[in-house]
Amino acid sequence: MKHRLMTGIALVAYLVTAPFGAAAVAQSETSLGDIATAVDSIWMLVAAALVMFMQAGFALVEAGFTRAKNAGNIIMKNLMDFSLGALVYWAFGFALAYGGSTIGGFIGFGDTFFFSDQSHAGVWFFQVVFAATAATIISGAVAGRVKFSAYLVYTPFVTGLIYPVVTHWVWGGGWLASIGFFDFAGSGVVHLVGGVAALAGVLVVGPRIGKYGADGKPRAIPGHSVTLGALGVFILWFGWYGFNAGSTLAAVGQDIATPAVTTTLAACGGAVTAMTLSWMLKGKPDVGFTLNGVLAGLVSVTAGAASLSFGMSIVTGAVAGVIMVLSVIGLEQMGLDDPVGAISVHGSAGIWGVLAVGLFSADAAVGTQIVGAVAIISWTFGTSFLVFKIIDLTMGIRVTPAAEALGLDYAEHGSTACPEFVFVTTPRDAADDNSPTSWSPLTP
Repeated sequence: MKHRLMTGIALVAYLVTAPFGAAAVAQSETSLGDIATAVDSIWMLVAAALVMFMQAGFALVEAGFTRAKNAGNIIMKNLMDFSLGALVYWAFGFALAYGGSTIGGFIGFGDTFFFSDQSHAGVWFFQVVFAATAATIISGAVAGRVKFSAYLVYTPFVTGLIYPVVTHWVWGGGWLASIGFFDFAGSGVVHLVGGVAALAGVLVVGPRIGKYGADGKPRAIPGHSVTLGALGVFILWFGWYGFNAGSTLAAVGQDIATPAVTTTLAACGGAVTAMTLSWMLKGKPDVGFTLNGVLAGLVSVTAGAASLSFGMSIVTGAVAGVIMVLSVIGLEQMGLDDPVGAISVHGSAGIWGVLAVGLFSADAAVGTQIVGAVAIISWTFGTSFLVFKIIDLTMGIRVTPAAEALGLDYAEHGSTACPEFVFVTTPRDAADDNSPTSWSPLTP
């Protein structure tokens, strides 16, 4: 009798409290889901902020590896390619990359022009910093001789059209994605686009005054601050963790540690091989090559950051360091003047990074990766060269020899980033076969 009474009481208690218990469980599940969504959003925004901070790294690398008389101009270009580029990407670029419909898998179109969907604001922010990275790569390659006004004309084409089309092919559900092309974080989509566009710009603009002598042999034009360049490389390396690990686009249930480790190992591999090869070729370990070796390693692992083994990420970065050094030397011998090595770091190493995924991981086939690399190069070079050439034929893309000799800080902006220096301009500075402008410390 007592047993039946206790069973009855328990049954009544269950019937009375069950709805409240179910509601509590449902509320707990909802709260966990909200927390997971919030964590994912926070991770994506933090990663995007890290990538945005890479703009500072690019600015310092480019300023440090070029002449002091152009440092302010470099800063302005890096500032404005993000500022102007973000506006263009908001208006057009994001729609062409991730629009609701496609035109034959070639370009997105439809529902996101003048982006206003606040529920996807985090996605837009993450994507715009990638677009800005592709655009800013170009400024270093053409440093010291391009009109600021011309720069303001061509950089929107990168973030508003050239880069978004490639983005749609790979990440927006376009034709390259449909055939199995794989690029996790952008060795091809971002860096190869930037490197190839830089190549087109260098071909149209031509070399700096004094880079090649009367005999056609290249001359060294040292950058004014290895310290600034090195700090820029460290900032880029730091920001790259947002670039690669952030490309998981979420934190909950995602492996964000593996991309961080592969990124680290590839950068180190690139630095070691670039230093070693420069030591062998020049008799001493070259600082500039070693710093760019880090960047080449980072570029190369970006496509396979989530899928390469730790050992293969070292190999990928190490090979990239060698490719970068040989590419810099080869391009210079061909008469192509790239003051910061952007074409080699982002273009040559970017090609290798795309191919490395097919060679060292199961995510893609080598043949498909080759098709993707060729398509990206063809589209980017063709459109970039056309834009640069049209600008050159209409408004002119290059400053005058006198402005170049004086320095773009004064010639283009009426000021200087280094007021304690006096830049000495001589008649020799205006001749293609003579040395660049010299400088001396300012004295009272």
